[in-house]
Amino acid sequence: MLKSGGTILGFLLLVIVFGALRPDVFLSFGNLRNVLEQVAILAIVAAVQSVVMVVGNFDLSVGATASLAGAVVAQLMISGYGITLSVLAALAVGAVVGAVNGYLTAYLRLSAFVATLATMTSVSGLTFIVTNGATLFGLPKAFMGLGQGRWLEMPNPIFVALAVSLLVWFVLRNTTLGRRWHAIGGNAEVAKLSGVNVSLMRFAAFVVAGLGSALAGIVLTSRLASATATSGDSYMLLAIAAVFLGMTISKEGQANVGGTLIGVGILGVLSNGLNIVGVSTYVQQFLTGAIIVAAVAFSRLSNKGVS
Repeated sequence: MLKSGGTILGFLLLVIVFGALRPDVFLSFGNLRNVLEQVAILAIVAAVQSVVMVVGNFDLSVGATASLAGAVVAQLMISGYGITLSVLAALAVGAVVGAVNGYLTAYLRLSAFVATLATMTSVSGLTFIVTNGATLFGLPKAFMGLGQGRWLEMPNPIFVALAVSLLVWFVLRNTTLGRRWHAIGGNAEVAKLSGVNVSLMRFAAFVVAGLGSALAGIVLTSRLASATATSGDSYMLLAIAAVFLGMTISKEGQANVGGTLIGVGILGVLSNGLNIVGVSTYVQQFLTGAIIVAAVAFSRLSNKGVS
């Protein structure tokens, strides 16, 4: 209880502090809407990263995959292909990257760190090839609605992030697939003895991460109305950080979508609040890292206290 309450309390304290410092700006509806819009892409990536971390692995290539998918969808549309075909092709690219990661880790038994680091490097190179190192722009106006349109006065990326998060939450919590993923993360050997196809389930988790990352890259490209070879790269570390922050909420210390979204909220509020009060980017990076270390350390100490 202390552990989960502490993390949520930390989030509320950030809101209270920045709200007290600049109430006219930070607490305005427009700014709160901006915070949600700014973290929407991160929420998508973090939600699917949660799936991989539930099975006891992590994926370092999610940011690069988002960049590649964004580059692919932009390049295809610029080349004259339709929006639907371009989006499907970009999603397929993400699924292929996830499948490669899944095969390397689940079937070839490579370390997830080594496998996804190698994939990240290769995917980054492919993205530079697709973009030719340039910024891709001149995308169809109809495509812009996905990332720039609004519904009920709220930006569309927020609804996409909410849909992805709810879907991942439902699968992890209420389906056989989710229970098998949790079983593998708890003890892979026991899960295997219970009849779970551990390799296939791990493979599937990485494919989900690839698909979700590709979707995030597509939405990001629509929102920015352009694509570059590095547009989604920063989301990898932030997504892992959000999941780790969210893990402090779970009594078992497992990745969970609800906690991940709170982690995303902490990172989003921290970045937005520090920008509003005029703190430099370098200090923001330091404080973000310090908060993550503190959260994980608090989680470890709480677990020891419970045991």
